[in-house]
Amino acid sequence: MTSFQDFGLADPISRALKEENYHTPTPIQAQTIPIALTGRDVVGIAQTGTGKTAAFALPILHRILESRIRPQPKSCRVLVLSPTRELSGQILDSFTAYGRHIRLTSALAIGGVPMGRQVRSVMQGVEVMVATPGRLLDLVQSNGLKLNQVEFLVLDEADRMLDMGFINDIRKVVAKLPIRRQTLFFSATMPKDIAELAESMLRDPARVAVTPVASTADRITQRIIQVDFAAKPAVLAQLLKQEPVDRALVFTRTKHGADKVVKVLAKAGIEANAIHGNKSQNHRERVLAAFRSGEIRTLVATDIAARGIDVDGISHVVNFDLPNVPETYVHRIGRTARAGAEGVAISLIAGAEEMGYLRDIERLIRIALPREDRRTPGHRDAAPAPAQHRGGRPGTRVHAGRSHEPAPSAKGPRRHRRGGGNNAQQPNRHEAPRPAQQAGKSQAGHSEGIQGVAFLHRESRPNNQPNRNHRPQR
Repeated sequence: MTSFQDFGLADPISRALKEENYHTPTPIQAQTIPIALTGRDVVGIAQTGTGKTAAFALPILHRILESRIRPQPKSCRVLVLSPTRELSGQILDSFTAYGRHIRLTSALAIGGVPMGRQVRSVMQGVEVMVATPGRLLDLVQSNGLKLNQVEFLVLDEADRMLDMGFINDIRKVVAKLPIRRQTLFFSATMPKDIAELAESMLRDPARVAVTPVASTADRITQRIIQVDFAAKPAVLAQLLKQEPVDRALVFTRTKHGADKVVKVLAKAGIEANAIHGNKSQNHRERVLAAFRSGEIRTLVATDIAARGIDVDGISHVVNFDLPNVPETYVHRIGRTARAGAEGVAISLIAGAEEMGYLRDIERLIRIALPREDRRTPGHRDAAPAPAQHRGGRPGTRVHAGRSHEPAPSAKGPRRHRRGGGNNAQQPNRHEAPRPAQQAGKSQAGHSEGIQGVAFLHRESRPNNQPNRNHRPQR
């Protein structure tokens, strides 16, 4: 198919596509739309930015027009599940744009906003419901929505929903749907859990795969900069000032990290805003609109919040923190070089942990990325490692393979007590102090072990006795 006119879509839909300046379908659209028009289930393997929304929205709208019926109260004919609020909103916007000439009734069910308005929006029934899994279940459990009239089910970004822990919610939703329905299932990757989920939901599906998961856009110039961990903020600010940035999307691993980067950039005279799960929905929508319009040129985001950022004109993607999942790297840099444009992807790497992540990424994409070394000569730098205490003691967060900041103490950091033994050391200036712990009714003293990790003295002992609780890091 070389033109949208070749699909034989209903005239109101074709007119809307002309108004949207849609002429030539993308590969995922060219392969998916003809199959979906027949009513067959589809499993689509495609990355973000390949045109998946039109691939499932257009045939669904066409089939709705073929048998136009009024939805029953508190029900919907089309149910689309997506992982994030932003992506859900964009999907609904696309349905509205393509169905502008057919008076489409639709509703959005996402978290972060009052549920009462969403309950009222489906009171009379709608044709299209776009939702995140958690809020959808809230509506169903409160008797605000019934799923027994769903004719079309779409799962978009299924792998991301698995990463976010939505797979059980999805199974609960599917259990409430009619057995006879058309299901369109899209994912950028197909791990075992996702493949099993698809098999349990679909009947004799057609498989459509475009753009292998390991590929990265040909128009993206990728660079690696090795830096000292403490120098990352300064190097980021320098890059954003020196590079010909139109719009830059900066990725951090944590919400707290995103806020810290925004503050550092502000001190350097660079206006930036952050979006992540702790921000209100109104804030996220306002910031994203400003980023689209160019009012804000630098946006700092976590991976979860970035799902749904479909913005043309992103010239640079910067990985302030390298992702520990190789496929996530591919998803991140895919935000640039859209619509035939060129883009730049720069990753700041510090320490052995992120070097390991880089090796996994290069193994996936089968490319050795060019590297620039800006580390201080002779300085062996590593990101602060989480304390590896046994039993998950208070004051620490331990996650395998990830660096997280220590949990803050409600009473503030305590200073070291005198007389802690000859092995007592001063805390590492680069490591946040960790709160002391209590043993019984008395406060136990503590001292610093290697790399600024606090270890407890559970009982008095001579200075020449070894610390049994000390676990040297390897």
